[in-house]
Amino acid sequence: MNIAIIGSGNIGSGLAFTFGQTAYSVSLASHHEESARQVANKLAKDNISAVSIADAVKGADVVILATPYEAISNLASSIDFSGKVVVDVTNPVKADFSGLSIGFDTSAAEEIQTLLPKAKVVKAFNTVFAQVYEQGLEFAGNKAQTFVAADDDAAKQTVLTLANEAGFDAVDAGALSNARYLEPLAYMNIHFGYMLGKGTQIIPAWLSR
Repeated sequence: MNIAIIGSGNIGSGLAFTFGQTAYSVSLASHHEESARQVANKLAKDNISAVSIADAVKGADVVILATPYEAISNLASSIDFSGKVVVDVTNPVKADFSGLSIGFDTSAAEEIQTLLPKAKVVKAFNTVFAQVYEQGLEFAGNKAQTFVAADDDAAKQTVLTLANEAGFDAVDAGALSNARYLEPLAYMNIHFGYMLGKGTQIIPAWLSR
């Protein structure tokens, strides 16, 4: 399976590192192509390459959007995502961290699905700090959880499988509209990490017994 990661910042780099440990082929792309090349060279894995955004999407089975939410409308107007499983990891947090820029009556994932009507959008990985990837996905003997929400069952199962094989404990979070809860959850995690001083080696989890 071929995975395209669009965005070579902290989140994109962290995801490339994580999926680089699997048998999947990873194409890393960015509007700043030199940045993607530098990250790929630093990671130095045979299954990670830096390519253009258009080539990454064209050759991918799964496309992970690791760009700022505000950048996705430009991507949607310039790249054909038809038929692709598109994973949205964004959180539309205001620049001053005072809340979510789109409120609570919709979600970034749902808005992206509207922008990409021929793609199958999945919400996942948005509650994970970039710094977590560097230290690994184990917390006190447990795997880090990621919540996976989508309307297309096959696309959801694909991402659940990808996440589990990368080392996550992937949790089925239901329909894509549940991103309206996952994005505020990520915002709360950011608040814990930065405003309440708990740092970035934290992650929300759903426990049961």
